[in-house]
Amino acid sequence: MCHFLKQHELVCFLKIFNINTKSSVSFHTNQIISSFKSACNILLRFTNILYSRFIMELHIIPIITFLYVAVMGSHAALTPELYWKEALPNVVMPQSIRNSLSDPEWMDNKATNVNVEKGGVHVSTDGAKRGKTNVNVGPKGGVGVSTGKPNGGHTHVDVGPKGGVGVSTGKPVGGHTDVDVGPKGGVRVSTQKPNKGGSSVGVGKGGVIVKAGPKKKPVYVGVKPGNNPFDYRYAASEAQLIDDPTKALFFLEKDMKPGHKMTIHFTQTTNGATFLPRDEAESLPFSTDKMSEILHEFSVQPGSDQAQLIKETVRGCESKGIQGEQKYCATSLESMVDYAKSTLGNNVEAISTEVKNKVNNKKKYIIGAVRKLKDEINSAVCHKQNYAYAVFYCHKTKGTSPYIVSLIGEDGTKVKAVAICHKNTSGWNPKHLAFQVLNVKPGSVPICHFLPEDHIVWVRN
Repeated sequence: MCHFLKQHELVCFLKIFNINTKSSVSFHTNQIISSFKSACNILLRFTNILYSRFIMELHIIPIITFLYVAVMGSHAALTPELYWKEALPNVVMPQSIRNSLSDPEWMDNKATNVNVEKGGVHVSTDGAKRGKTNVNVGPKGGVGVSTGKPNGGHTHVDVGPKGGVGVSTGKPVGGHTDVDVGPKGGVRVSTQKPNKGGSSVGVGKGGVIVKAGPKKKPVYVGVKPGNNPFDYRYAASEAQLIDDPTKALFFLEKDMKPGHKMTIHFTQTTNGATFLPRDEAESLPFSTDKMSEILHEFSVQPGSDQAQLIKETVRGCESKGIQGEQKYCATSLESMVDYAKSTLGNNVEAISTEVKNKVNNKKKYIIGAVRKLKDEINSAVCHKQNYAYAVFYCHKTKGTSPYIVSLIGEDGTKVKAVAICHKNTSGWNPKHLAFQVLNVKPGSVPICHFLPEDHIVWVRN
């Protein structure tokens, strides 16, 4: 395809890819393009060249237009991880947030190859663990995109020389997704899963038809309904007083000093909910008056433990906070990042508890060092909730300060724990878990608690 380009355009194109024009027209790098955005920029610039050269070639217009729109759409819809990198380029993402990301479509260990020949253009990204992606532009105008995944999964995008478009994503267990755009304008989308029904969307000349089959039910592991121990409006339930491991996270501020011994239960995270992209999360119902829609959306049986968890999370997000509390529920990573920046400014840091040599039981620890981070004006805390996808209850409370506490277990386990101390607890529910565990009254003494690993404290730098 490149023989249609003028000489200076070809040289410009080669420079975009950093290709030595004095050697063979081939490029290879052992690292994947630094971000999806930069990859989009490269493809966007290439399609701009093609578009300007072939705008009068009627047989090529559908293909170039398809590529141009696809790139522009991808450019606008960043993944949650890429949004973080763009909004917080100098902030390290805590492991707890990484654990809440969906599996990426690519890994770091990849190579990208671009070959420009007389017959067309070939782009290949190869990942050692995730398969590879191929883009082929043939000499007669056909375009093919294929992403291969291990264990048989794959994605194919084909643009025929006559304008038809087909997209197919296959999964190793037999499920698949098909998108077909016919040369005359018809569109069909179909998702199929073995023994689980499917969904289909058809767009014809006369309108749109949507048909949805059964959806996979969210999975909740080892979580029972009960009030959020970090929501201070609620009284502790009997179950929380008996066997809730979070009760061991509460302690008095006077005990937070080097050399003090504590028995703490840092549980392994069982909340495996992952972030949805913001546009998808915002398209889903999230309010108590739409509870039936929410339960139906996730195929949750009304009256079940899962339904109760969902109700408690939504109710907690909607209800009024305690005196002096500014609260916000983030239903996506993008919205949590925006909350932190709008509340604390652009120069922020995210910190979470880190436990090495994890053992899921109570253990005796000794405090090594204590470091205060910021006061309530310059910090906010986000607690992960029990929900079908990742939702964080974020708040700022007057008289609250975050700390980093170094702990060493009796077996050598090392913990970098984030602790939150509340100077004024007079507005808490008198029967809150902390008061009953520590045997103190509201407002009498400062109360602290360690944060579980999947909770985040944001501080202004």
